[in-house]
Amino acid sequence: MSSSSGPLTEELQCSICLDVFTDPVSTPCGHNFCKTCLNKCWDNSQTCNCPYCKETFKHRPDLKINTTLREVVDHYKKKSPEKKTEVLKKSSEVVCDFCEDRKQKALKSCLVCQSSYCETHLEPHLRVAGLKKHKLINPVRNLEDYICQKHERPLELFCRDDQTIMCLMCGVTDHKKHKTVSVEEESEKKKTELMKTQKDVQQMIQDRIKKIQDFKRSAEVRKRNSEKEKAARVELFTDLIRSIERCQTELLEMMEEKQKALEKQEEELIEELEQEITELKMRNTELEQLSHTEDHLHLLQIYSSRGSSRNTRNWSEISVKTDESLETLRRALTQLQDTLQEKLTHTVSTDLKKMKQYTVDVTLDPDTAHPQLILSDDGKQVRCGDIRQKLPDKPNRFDIYVFVLGKKGFSSGRFYFEVQVKGKTGWTLGVVREFVNRKGLFTLSPSNGYWTVALRNENEYKARAGPDVSLCVRVKPQRVGVFVDYEEGLVSFYDVESSSHIYSFTAQSFTGKLYPFFGPCLNDGGKNLAPLIITPVKYNK
Repeated sequence: MSSSSGPLTEELQCSICLDVFTDPVSTPCGHNFCKTCLNKCWDNSQTCNCPYCKETFKHRPDLKINTTLREVVDHYKKKSPEKKTEVLKKSSEVVCDFCEDRKQKALKSCLVCQSSYCETHLEPHLRVAGLKKHKLINPVRNLEDYICQKHERPLELFCRDDQTIMCLMCGVTDHKKHKTVSVEEESEKKKTELMKTQKDVQQMIQDRIKKIQDFKRSAEVRKRNSEKEKAARVELFTDLIRSIERCQTELLEMMEEKQKALEKQEEELIEELEQEITELKMRNTELEQLSHTEDHLHLLQIYSSRGSSRNTRNWSEISVKTDESLETLRRALTQLQDTLQEKLTHTVSTDLKKMKQYTVDVTLDPDTAHPQLILSDDGKQVRCGDIRQKLPDKPNRFDIYVFVLGKKGFSSGRFYFEVQVKGKTGWTLGVVREFVNRKGLFTLSPSNGYWTVALRNENEYKARAGPDVSLCVRVKPQRVGVFVDYEEGLVSFYDVESSSHIYSFTAQSFTGKLYPFFGPCLNDGGKNLAPLIITPVKYNK
C-alpha cells in the first residue's frame, strides 16, 4: 500500500459501509470490501459489478477472504483503538447518494427528493428556482421517517390536539379543524420545555448533592457524638466499677477488723478461763485435803474463813458470734445503691436535657375531647367537669372515656412534651396512633394503638402495656415528660423534677401519625379536680 494513496485508515476502510474491513474480500478488478457488504450489494442488484470502479462481471465471483489484508486490519485494530474510533465516527456520517467513486460526506438531505447531497451535488438545490422550494434539513440516514407514508410528502406540521406530526395534506384533510403549527415552531416550544425540565433536573441534582453532603455531615456529627457518648458511658461504668470495688474493699476490711476483734476477745476469754481452771484446781486440792483431816476444829476454822464457794463468772451466758452480722452487708449495699441512684439520676438528667431539644408545641384538639372534658381557651389545660356538654358527635371524638388528643400528629423523627400532673389522684398520658378506636369500650394497650402510663387511686402507677405493668416510683411525679423516637420505636416517660425514669415502651413498630394523648380521669368525689397542664419546656443549649 502506497503512502501517496491516502491515510492508512482510508486504505483499510470499506467504501460501502465506510468502516474498517470485516472479513475483507477482493474483486477480480482488485478492489477490497467487507464480505458481508459486497454480498448484500450484489443480492440487491441484478448485475454483479464493482461498487468502486463499476466493472461488470458476467458471473458472480467466488469471494475468498483476503487473509493478508485481514491480518493487517486485525493488527491495526489492536494497535490503534483511537483511530478505530475515528473510523467508527465516520461510519455514522451520512454520505452523498450521488457520489459515484469515493462517497463524500452529505451536507444536506432533501425531504422532497428523499436523497442526501454532498456540497458539490447540493449546488442545483441552491441555484435552480424549482429546487430551491424543496425542504432541506441536516443530513439524516432514515429519510423515510421524515415523509408522510400516506401522502408521500414531507412531515412539516404538528397537531397539538392529537400530538402527532403530519404533512400539509394531512393538515387540510384529517386535521382540518385542529390546532396545527409548523414542526419548527413546536420544536422550539419543546426545546423551551426541555430547557425548563433540564433546569429542574439540574436543580434536583444539586438538591441531591446537597442532601448527600448533609448526610455526610450528619454521619460525621453522629460519629463524633457517638464517640463522646461512648467515652461518657465508659467513664460512668468505670466509676460504678470503682464504687463497687471500693465498697467491696471497705466491706472486707470491716469484716477483717471484726474478725480480729472477735479473735482477741476469744483469746482473752480463754486466758481468763485457764486462770480460773488453775485456781479451781488449787482449791479442789485444798478441799480434798480438808475432807480427810481428823482435826475437826481446824476444819471448821478453815471452812468458815474461806467460805463454801467463790464468786466466779457465769460462763453459760457467755458466747462468741459464729455468723457475720447482716447489718454490715446491708449498710454496704445501701451505700452502693445510693451511689447507683446518684449516677442514674445524673444520667437521666443528661438524657432529659438532650430530649428537650425535640420539644414540640402541643395544643389540645377540642374535636376529639369527650363531652365531659373542659378545655382552657389556649388549649393547654384540660379537666373533667361534672356534666356532659351537648357537643356534636364527631367521628374523632371520644364518647365513653374522658380522653382528648393533641391537634398535631407526628410521623417521623423525635418529639417531646411535658405535662403537669400536680394535685391529681388519677391521670393517663402518652401517645396514640391516628386511626384508633374512639367509640365504645376498648382497652389501652400498644396492640390497640395506645402507648400510655397511668396513675390510679392516688399512688398506683401502671404502664398500660397489655397486660398492665405495676410501676415503682421513688417520689410522686409533679411533672411528667413524654419522649418519642419514631424510627427507634421508643416511647419513654420521665419524672422531670426528680430526673428519674418512669417507664419505656421499646422496639415498637409505628405506622401513620402519632398524637399526644391526655386523660385527666373523673373527679373522684372532688379529689381529682386539678387539671392536666401542658407546660412550657425549659431548654438550655
